[in-house]
Amino acid sequence: MIRTEGLIHRYGECVAVDDVSLAIDDGECVVVAGANGSGKTTLVRHFNGLLEPDEGTVAVNGRDVASDLVAARTAVGMVFQEPRDQLVAATVGADVAFGPENLGLPREEIDRRVEEALAAVNLTGREEERVDQLSGGERERVAIAGAMAMEPDHLVLDEPFTGLDNPARNSVLDRLRALSASGTSVVIVTHDLRDVLGLADRVVAMADGRVAVDGAPGGVVDSLAECDIRVPETTGAEARDRSTRPSGRC
Repeated sequence: MIRTEGLIHRYGECVAVDDVSLAIDDGECVVVAGANGSGKTTLVRHFNGLLEPDEGTVAVNGRDVASDLVAARTAVGMVFQEPRDQLVAATVGADVAFGPENLGLPREEIDRRVEEALAAVNLTGREEERVDQLSGGERERVAIAGAMAMEPDHLVLDEPFTGLDNPARNSVLDRLRALSASGTSVVIVTHDLRDVLGLADRVVAMADGRVAVDGAPGGVVDSLAECDIRVPETTGAEARDRSTRPSGRC
């Protein structure tokens, strides 16, 4: 489980995250949505200690993140909005293998993880290609594969579908669905719900640094527009068909 209690984060005088208490269960797929500047990216960067709270606490698997950053970063895989921020090796295969190698895993286990992760993002057979020669969408897929290869307890992806073509997008969605079903919690940060609303168990909408909406997709879809989050009409109708009552509103 990932849990925040009274989390506050400031950038100078600006309060980016304002008194957020949130729990994400194992195996839960949560979409964190919001307009630009709503605090969603700042929030999730506390989950593995990339940011420290000014007030409040963050715990992963029952352990305070600040007390053991190594454990937190092993348990929480993170895919950044800009993949260049996390690509570290010259070739696709070496980059995806980097994390598992640092865990000290046997070679055969590393190879298995790399193979499965690359298959999940439609990059099978491209291990020897140079990262600096890939397109932006392909680099995004390598970053996602690298996070998946770590097999974390919790996987956080910030705008993961930017630049992906339809086959890659569908492959990643299928893999995320399988990970959630196997007990990995999946947190998707996005401003575009078209791809992910059907995958989500829960939508957490941020506005002005606070949680404005928190509930199952069908129950909150009509409230999202009030938070400057656009839901495509067909997707909204599908979500309402699965409606449960919301736990909050704007």
